[in-house]
Amino acid sequence: MNTPIKMLNKPVIRIDVVSDVVCPWCYIGKRRLEKAMQQLSSEYTFEVEYHPYELNPHMPAHGANHRAYLVDKFGSEDRYDQITNHTTQVAATEGLTFNFDKQNTSPNTRKAHAIVQLAKLKGKELSVVESLFKAYFTDGTDLTSDENLIEVAVQAGLERESVELLLADESALKSIEAMEKEMSKLGISGVPFYIINSKYGVSGAQSSDTFMQVFKEVSQELTAGEACDVDGKNC
Repeated sequence: MNTPIKMLNKPVIRIDVVSDVVCPWCYIGKRRLEKAMQQLSSEYTFEVEYHPYELNPHMPAHGANHRAYLVDKFGSEDRYDQITNHTTQVAATEGLTFNFDKQNTSPNTRKAHAIVQLAKLKGKELSVVESLFKAYFTDGTDLTSDENLIEVAVQAGLERESVELLLADESALKSIEAMEKEMSKLGISGVPFYIINSKYGVSGAQSSDTFMQVFKEVSQELTAGEACDVDGKNC
């Protein structure tokens, strides 16, 4: 028999992604991660799960003026322009369109995170995460609006009624706070942050090549089950 034997079970690599939907590097990192997984899809099975992190958990529910908030954060108008222009250019290399000029409001993201957790239960997590990123960075959607959040979620595949009930449930928001505290206990203080196979931490929007290298290194520790070998040393 000359035909090469194909392995039926590919090693599983689990990726826990800690991110915020208003973090531009989280969106860029998402695309780079996806490219890496696509490149290695024939070698590994990937399982991805998103976890909440708020860059500004004290942001009021009605949000704040986007430009004014970031100018204050970065220190000057020039610094704001420099950072947003650079980020927009990097995003473009990953096929993403950032329109900071369309973003009028920096939102509190707790409700958006709650929707992602709902989507996780419905098998729509990745679609909803992508839709929230695109809504904010490309379309300039005001995510302080419940109706806007609902529309984004519905377009991504969730049922309107379930999202409406979620946004009216204070316990759903409190659960996000609890989840974020768990992330803090792990020492995570910035995003994006990636936890590979519940063991290895990768910080920042690394290149696709870096992600691929990490996956290959991690896979070397994924050992096969016990078996008899040809030299008889095991049995």
